[in-house]
Amino acid sequence: MAKSTRSAVVPTVTFWGATRTVTGSMHQVSAGGKTILLDCGLFQGHRAESFRRNREFPFRAKDIDAVVLSHAHIDHCGNLPNLVRRGFRGPIYCTPATRALAAVMLGDAAKIQAEDATYLNRKRQKNEPKVEPLFDGRDVFQTLSRLQAVRYGARASVGKGMEVTFADAGHLLGSAIVSLRIDGPEGERRLTFTGDLGRPGLPILRDPEPIPPCDLLISESTYGGHTHEPVEETAEQLGEVIRRTAGRGGKVIVPAFAVGRTQSVLYFLHQLIREGKLPSIPVYVDSPMATRATEVFRAHTECFDDETLALLAAHPDLFGERHVRYVESVHESVKLNHRPEPCVIIAASGMCEAGRVLHHLKHNLADARNTILIAGYQAADTLGRRLVERRPEVRVLGRMISAKAEVVVLNGLSSHADHGDLLRMLGPLAGTTARVRLVHGEPDRAAALAEGLRAVGFPDVGIPDRGDSVPV
Repeated sequence: MAKSTRSAVVPTVTFWGATRTVTGSMHQVSAGGKTILLDCGLFQGHRAESFRRNREFPFRAKDIDAVVLSHAHIDHCGNLPNLVRRGFRGPIYCTPATRALAAVMLGDAAKIQAEDATYLNRKRQKNEPKVEPLFDGRDVFQTLSRLQAVRYGARASVGKGMEVTFADAGHLLGSAIVSLRIDGPEGERRLTFTGDLGRPGLPILRDPEPIPPCDLLISESTYGGHTHEPVEETAEQLGEVIRRTAGRGGKVIVPAFAVGRTQSVLYFLHQLIREGKLPSIPVYVDSPMATRATEVFRAHTECFDDETLALLAAHPDLFGERHVRYVESVHESVKLNHRPEPCVIIAASGMCEAGRVLHHLKHNLADARNTILIAGYQAADTLGRRLVERRPEVRVLGRMISAKAEVVVLNGLSSHADHGDLLRMLGPLAGTTARVRLVHGEPDRAAALAEGLRAVGFPDVGIPDRGDSVPV
């Protein structure tokens, strides 16, 4: 267990998650005798390693005074109930939309963990240990009671001598760039944590705001070295994939994050249908969480860009209510696997690590008529990554299944900034920011972005290992 850093004189950041990998965002800030966390997300990868990393924290939960949450994706907020379960009693600061989405995400996470544990315990061998959920509904309830909403641009005290301000990150409804002002022994210091940065020009959400000036910049690097396809091309490719699959009598299975990616896919489908570019094919959103998340989207139009607000005024069914069937019950979900006709099934989780999409993959992956449409980043050692790698066989729900279905990757649907976007957004800070640390990216992606940032004038760019610390 790491020693407490409460006595630290110089403000420091210690990196505990999303280091040289994409998931499990968690960074510890120690200053003025107080300790806060930037994010507290779930690590996703090998099941055994994920279980160990997520269950045990490298510090005492009760020593954390507050949490600042960048956004509601599960790899950024998903371990908060476990933190509370283990003794954390402080406030959790986030934007109003993040607070609303976190209630959906965390409640569903508890439910999925319980269901998966029940299923795996039924299938386990006698000598295998029993699977226990990380947290339950009571832990989620106690977590949600600690969420305190802070509007974009407003200041909030998060501890003695520390103030936080949120700027719009444009990545997910309510997502924020975190700007932290810290009183240090040598005067005021500023830390900026990008969280996940969105792509300028994507539909629905506003573009990211300018990155706040800082002494230490902690930036995501998910798509360092990669250039996304233009949004317009992505929409056309989506339509082509569906038409091609339907033409051979197959189904399109879309593993999608229920919050964010599902709404983006529905937006594109709505536009394609409205323009007459898609055949009459049933579309199912098989995720109760996605249904609830879409309602949260409707309730927080303050995050929408002007184009989407205009479209919503003209077409109230922008998220597909006229063309899409939202599946709630398990019985309805099971029936989808016995449909002989072509259809589109959008189901969580986005990296194929849990939830209903696993059952759809189990029933449809071995049929060459079908298509698995990957619409977002797939972390190392996840089932989604193994599909992207075109493994001939993959393990799904404990069974090896032949992967004969077509696999299509549309990175243009990603809500992450690409290499060029990141350089354009971070570049203006090159003359004033002393240090940059890159997180939330695999080593090759982070290295490519580091090279680009050094080329535009950042003097100190590093890629921390887990447990590394840096002064603010």
